[in-house]
Amino acid sequence: MPSVPERIASSLEDEILAQSLDPGARFALRTELIDRFGVSASAMNEALRILRERGIVHVRQGAQGGVFIAEPPPQLRLGVIDVWFRGLHVDPVDLFEARSMLEDSFATVAAARATPEDCRDIAWALEELRTARDDARQYLEANLRLHTAIARAARVPVLAGMYESIVTLIRATLVRAQYAGDEAAKVVDENIEVHARLYRAIREQDHEALAVTLREHRADLVRVSDPRRSPGRPQTARTP
Repeated sequence: MPSVPERIASSLEDEILAQSLDPGARFALRTELIDRFGVSASAMNEALRILRERGIVHVRQGAQGGVFIAEPPPQLRLGVIDVWFRGLHVDPVDLFEARSMLEDSFATVAAARATPEDCRDIAWALEELRTARDDARQYLEANLRLHTAIARAARVPVLAGMYESIVTLIRATLVRAQYAGDEAAKVVDENIEVHARLYRAIREQDHEALAVTLREHRADLVRVSDPRRSPGRPQTARTP
């Protein structure tokens, strides 16, 4: 079970990421946070140490001191899901472009090679996707599981291993995921239907339908909100 400082750090991290505060902005006074959470000074100091190590805040002493926002972690928008990463040492856009390219290839090959057992696994993953629709992080996790099942159905173990390494990296560095915009629920429903058509095309070995569905699958764009990039020049890349 997380310690009190770890719980405080997680709560503050979620709050800071959700507010999208500018780097350098004052977040709070340390004494204010101690009063707010009703903890000792040592517990709050430990929580702030955790946040400093994560690169979320920095703390200044003195009359003009306090807890200030550090450079936020890289953020992407995947369709209608905003995601943040911590400790990711590659460009997030490059990571998701690589993922997308592999997924396209796997689906095409799986339509020729998938066994009935493979199709059963993809169907189960699709049902998990439907069940997870109300939670952005769970939905992203279910999406990764579904495409992992398709990767395995393609029967190219070396490439499937590469894909699973990408998935492991995403899971290990993902800090937060949340839906963005009022149309999120509608878009997620449409996305589930695209994945259902993808499954049917693979199961029925319908390469023509698969080609159409893959174009729909790539329709969303990734919007990067990364403070290390030049302001006013957002980067975009295709994503599944």
